[in-house]
Amino acid sequence: MAASANPAVPVSMKGGVAPLRAGQGSWFLLRRLHSLLGIVPVGVFLFEHILISNSAAIGGPAAYARQVRFLASLPLVPLLELFGVWLPILFHALLGLYIWYRGEGNVISYPWIGNWMYTLQRWTGGIAFIYILWHTWTMRFTGVDLHEYAGASFGKVQAELMSPWLMAFYAVGLLCASWHFAYGIWLFAAKWGIVTGEKARQRFLAVCLVFFFVMSGVGVVSLYTFRARFPQQPTDPAGASIVERGVAE
Repeated sequence: MAASANPAVPVSMKGGVAPLRAGQGSWFLLRRLHSLLGIVPVGVFLFEHILISNSAAIGGPAAYARQVRFLASLPLVPLLELFGVWLPILFHALLGLYIWYRGEGNVISYPWIGNWMYTLQRWTGGIAFIYILWHTWTMRFTGVDLHEYAGASFGKVQAELMSPWLMAFYAVGLLCASWHFAYGIWLFAAKWGIVTGEKARQRFLAVCLVFFFVMSGVGVVSLYTFRARFPQQPTDPAGASIVERGVAE
């Protein structure tokens, strides 16, 4: 039989979410570092900030001040903040934005669950990054120094949350950070081969979703505590010392 004079022309199809590729040289290593830093130390920072520090706030101004004082008393705090928090967050966020820019997710043409998850993970990461930048700037670098006057920490957050717009911004940012971290744990476990097999991944996804609801639930309750459960706490050095002694509660 004679060969066809018109060879088959490959059909061009729109891309969905690009599959994970192994062995991509320096880009592969950067992606792995991006994934790892999202868990340690960035994820550890979010875990502490939302589930530990925020839960301390639920106990009141003095309890929150004790938690802030404990963090401020850790050795080499500026170095811990720079190399354990800010630089890893900056690297993870900027590379994540670049990955998003290069991405091929298309929820309109390909409305698959995985594609929606891909898109949601990128959007929540971007919003969480803006939220972290704002929260860090206002709490760490403006107004009273909370490392020196930990007792002013409750009142400083409280003063911001009195604005309905900032309250909404904080709530959205907290939910986005919680989702990005919780689903990021699932992605990390899948990409690094820690959880293998479809059923195992589905079960672990359910665990991560429960973790998201716990984390976001604690965060929402803490926001309510700051805004509604206590009268406005002081943000000046003199008032901060009173709060730390537990008198202002």
